[in-house]
Amino acid sequence: MIYSPSLMCANFDNLKHVVLKLEAAGATRLHLDVMDGQYVPNFALGLGDVNSVCRHTSLLTELHLMIMEPGRYIKLFADAGVDIIYFHPDSDTHPKKVIQKIKEVGKRPGIVINPETTIESLQDYYELVDTILVMGVKPGHAGHVYLPHVDQKVEKLVKIKDKYNLEIIMDGACTLERMKRWSMHGVDGFVLGTSSLFGHNDSYKNIIENIKRECGE
Repeated sequence: MIYSPSLMCANFDNLKHVVLKLEAAGATRLHLDVMDGQYVPNFALGLGDVNSVCRHTSLLTELHLMIMEPGRYIKLFADAGVDIIYFHPDSDTHPKKVIQKIKEVGKRPGIVINPETTIESLQDYYELVDTILVMGVKPGHAGHVYLPHVDQKVEKLVKIKDKYNLEIIMDGACTLERMKRWSMHGVDGFVLGTSSLFGHNDSYKNIIENIKRECGE
């Protein structure tokens, strides 16, 4: 099972310290949200932050691009050292070219399904990518409430993931109860944010160990 803390939710006073603590606590990957204020009405990590995280961790890093025309910036972020690059197909006029660019720079491509997007509308991409990142909330902000209709998308994706050899990751309002449920029904991993990890009165290590225990590990 994959547990990927979202550094957008972390304390930025000492990012290196947070990264090392998360790694020691048993995180599987590190999730890096980049926002441009256009595709979503918010800003998050910048290129310098991404570069710093990648330099200070031995974990896999997954980049979630919430930006317009992501294809223009693939090499820039690839050079920063990320391993997996997610993007929203509706953010670029040529999504398949973006996927190709990600592969050309030696990174693993993934697409993001927004709460209002049907999984059928993105079916042409499933054979081209490694991972589907399913948003349980509207992208762009931490702490939003989970949208229940997303459950239906997850159910459908879990049923077809073996056909396309896909990894299914849930992002947004991943509470302990939600992770327990979906870890038993074929979801491969979760992005950990304020609903489960950050801002709680316990250590990262204790929280992540408890999540793993509750999810059957």
